[in-house]
Amino acid sequence: MLKPKEHEKEKERLKALESYAILDTLPESDYDDITAIAASICGTEISLISLIDDKRQWFKSRQGLNVTETPKENAFCAHAINDQENVFIVPDARIDERFHDNPLVTSDPNLTFYAGVPLISDNGLPLGTLCVMDHKPKLLSQSQLKSLTALSRQVMNILNLRKTKLTLENASVNLENKNLELERFAFIAAHDLKSPLNGITMLSQLLSDNYSSQLDDEGKEMLSLIVKSSENLKSLIDG
Repeated sequence: MLKPKEHEKEKERLKALESYAILDTLPESDYDDITAIAASICGTEISLISLIDDKRQWFKSRQGLNVTETPKENAFCAHAINDQENVFIVPDARIDERFHDNPLVTSDPNLTFYAGVPLISDNGLPLGTLCVMDHKPKLLSQSQLKSLTALSRQVMNILNLRKTKLTLENASVNLENKNLELERFAFIAAHDLKSPLNGITMLSQLLSDNYSSQLDDEGKEMLSLIVKSSENLKSLIDG
């Protein structure tokens, strides 16, 4: 058995996969519908949406297979992601030097046929595959391969929508937190401004009550402007 090589941009690839926050999530009908259609079109017993992290392949959706993940070193899909431009096809794994002694071939689930289309992110990195498998040797027609490739693009459309939704939700949470911080700042700033302003208003009133007789008309007008300006500023602060 030949173990799969790491992708040439493995660190970037894993970071891209992590950005979707999809690993170990619950089954979803949108993905299950696609694997069901893929198995039907290709006439296979098994169909998977497989995502490859650093140590395993994990199945977001699976038809005809009970396990939810397998070790990366045994994964056909870990080979497939290294050929992003083509559908990775193994007509008969029992006679393929890369897979003939693979535990997935020699024991349950006794895989023989495999065809996988890489799931490519917007930044050109493979996250995993949409694949179909069977317990007997098989070939796919050009029409089946074209349909499988089209379905792989639909998987990525759903994943990208999920990522966009998560980004918007995070942005909304951040905005809400910023608004709370702004409210707290406004409360503190208003409190700190009102204290000296109240002092100005009080002193202006005392000056008017006790010394207005000693002020000429211009002085009284200036004092009145101070009082009005203080009241206006207090109203703005309260607002």
